Amino acid sequence: RSRSKSQKETVLVVYSYWDGSGHRREMTAEKGWTIGEFLTKVRADLATQFQEIRVVSVADLMYIKEDLIIPHAYTFYDLIKAKARGKSGPLFHFGVHQDIRLVADVRIEKDESHPGKVITRSWYERNKHVFPASRWEIYDPSVQREQYTIRDTLKKH
Repeated sequence: RSRSKSQKETVLVVYSYWDGSGHRREMTAEKGWTIGEFLTKVRADLATQFQEIRVVSVADLMYIKEDLIIPHAYTFYDLIKAKARGKSGPLFHFGVHQDIRLVADVRIEKDESHPGKVITRSWYERNKHVFPASRWEIYDPSVQREQYTIRDTLKKH
């Protein structure tokens, strides 16, 4: 019962439609919504302003949060309950906020979250070799992320 009640609670999700530049929006979503359900509502919202969104199905939209591609079947509740972490920040904060600290100490985890990106699969396929898409990988809840990164440390410069 409490899980069902929790899934009906709402969360403000700040996202950016990403077509090479960001178009920031926000939407109130139920925690129990799947990413696919969220993208259905996002598509309806964006279609009024972006012609390319009108011709793509929800299956051709992707949600990227903290450099991870979140599969459509996951719910916001799943990410919140697991306190899931992405490559560059928490997956369980959907607003955009920063904990401004007087002393910059890299040992202290900052409570900051970046807006999730909504992109078309075709944009991803054209740009997956270019930053930031080159950092993105599919979310896997079995991968434990202890520290956040902001650059790809595997590539030699």
